Amino acid sequence: MKERLTIVKVGGAVVEDEAQLQQLLKDFGAISGRKVLVHGGGRKATKTAERLGIETQMVGGRRITSAQMLEVVTMVYGGLVNKHVVASLQAEGIKAIGLTGADADIIRSHKRPLKNGIDFGFVGDVDNVNAQTLSDFIEQGLVPVLAPLTHDGHGTMLNTNADTIASEAAKALAAIYNVTLIFSFEKKGVLRNPDDDDSVIPTITHADFEQYRADGTITGGMLPKIENALAAVDAGVERVIITLATALDGKSGTTIEKIKK
Repeated sequence: MKERLTIVKVGGAVVEDEAQLQQLLKDFGAISGRKVLVHGGGRKATKTAERLGIETQMVGGRRITSAQMLEVVTMVYGGLVNKHVVASLQAEGIKAIGLTGADADIIRSHKRPLKNGIDFGFVGDVDNVNAQTLSDFIEQGLVPVLAPLTHDGHGTMLNTNADTIASEAAKALAAIYNVTLIFSFEKKGVLRNPDDDDSVIPTITHADFEQYRADGTITGGMLPKIENALAAVDAGVERVIITLATALDGKSGTTIEKIKK
């Protein structure tokens, strides 16, 4: 029987709020068994870029990454945010190890080609997650903390969506573990009405998602989040939960499901 593994992805809004972040890390520490943490940091990167006079461009919830922006996100994601999270976990008694995709060749990707005429710049689409190396860290009693950065194997770092990092890591590790993936952020789940925090959609299947996307219920940055979640369950991840950062027990929020035939 496979051991249980919980992968938690924490969004940038939580990372930026120190009180919320510290509470999430305490809750994360309380999760039993093997675990991995994936963090974002987009809002911090945007603010840092603004201070440096670098414009932020977004398309469909995805950041366009110029050469200048790549320097910012590498500094913010791989340095400021990652090491703050790792240090905070050490304070909780958790033996965390901070990693980008380049460290130990954990995650390789390729530069995203033009898509609908849009050049996303130095954005990486994942080719491979080295699940065995990640598992080696985990089995040594370490807790990997993954930053949303990958590399192309030729010396170039690439900005990669944190939800994609979490989803691809979950898919790869599902061959070794019984994986639960939790996307935690500042809302209770996926909402029918963005102005009503209690309008949580309890479950979403492929068919549901297509309907919600068509009628405009789900838009913006939530679109790639759910696409990643559906890809994860299709690839063998047991379940994906989108929920409030204070609800890591998995008992509430939106569960992404694959229809069993």
